[in-house]
Amino acid sequence: MTAYIIRRLLQMIPLIFGVTFLTFALINLIPGSPVARIRDNPKIRPEAAIELERQLGLDKPWPERYVRWLGDLAQGDLGVSLYNRLPVADRIWAVIPNTLLLAVLALTLALLVAVPLGVYSAVRHGTLFDRSASVGAVAMYAMPDFWLALLLVILFSLKFREWGFPSLPVGGMVDPRGGGGFVDRVQHLILPVLALAMVQIGSWSAFFRSSMLETLSQEYVRTAKGKGLPSRTILYVHAFKNAFLPLITIVGLALPGLLGGAFFIETIFAWPGMGRLTFEAVGRRDYTMIMATTLMFSVLTMVSNLIADVLYAVLDPRIRLDKGV
Repeated sequence: MTAYIIRRLLQMIPLIFGVTFLTFALINLIPGSPVARIRDNPKIRPEAAIELERQLGLDKPWPERYVRWLGDLAQGDLGVSLYNRLPVADRIWAVIPNTLLLAVLALTLALLVAVPLGVYSAVRHGTLFDRSASVGAVAMYAMPDFWLALLLVILFSLKFREWGFPSLPVGGMVDPRGGGGFVDRVQHLILPVLALAMVQIGSWSAFFRSSMLETLSQEYVRTAKGKGLPSRTILYVHAFKNAFLPLITIVGLALPGLLGGAFFIETIFAWPGMGRLTFEAVGRRDYTMIMATTLMFSVLTMVSNLIADVLYAVLDPRIRLDKGV
């Protein structure tokens, strides 16, 4: 297991190089630059714009700037923002816990709802509940997360306020007028967490339902039934664990989607996280910030996939990662 983890960590290095190189190339090949707006300002002399480009290092070819960025990265330096000249690392470490909080809560909520829903649908296969749950799962899975977020805002904030019901806040982490207590923070979390979790609930409940149905049709389950074991023992001791194993891979692959979905969700709900920070950096053409956030998203994605593989091996003793089985 240890050898496998080390091997996977080493394999991440060329992947990170590839992701950062493509990102750096794309953002520099797109027309425009961080000083484009300054050039268009008639009050700014052209010489001042040229001097600013020199100070920011934008007068050098982008391959040369990429090599310089890699050298700084090797020393643990993510650079400074081209927008406000503040250290990029400080800004990222300040907001990344907020993104992880959203992702972890959305993941937990999705599992708590999707797994029992999938189990019950499989047990009640062919009933009205099963058909209704399947239709609902497809509907949730088909909804884009940003569109779903807007619907939640309209319903639980605008319409609830219009109907005289208690409404939920839709911006930021705390209400500046309310002191930012625990209840206030929970209220600000509800809608963005729901928006991130509902799409996953739809896909995971449908997948787990199919996995449970397949497991319940296996020979060892029929043998357990023939021996007269209680239905609960068959379902939760014999079938559940084997049906849950494939879901681990699906969850591991979905974690990047949760982090990527935060890009839109955090922007819609003005949540101060990595997604919103990246969105603002793209609008400002802040190359250094874009590279840093892309790097962090890439590392989080690779680590989440590694954790999923390790958990799969821990829960299934037939898998030997060190031997490549």
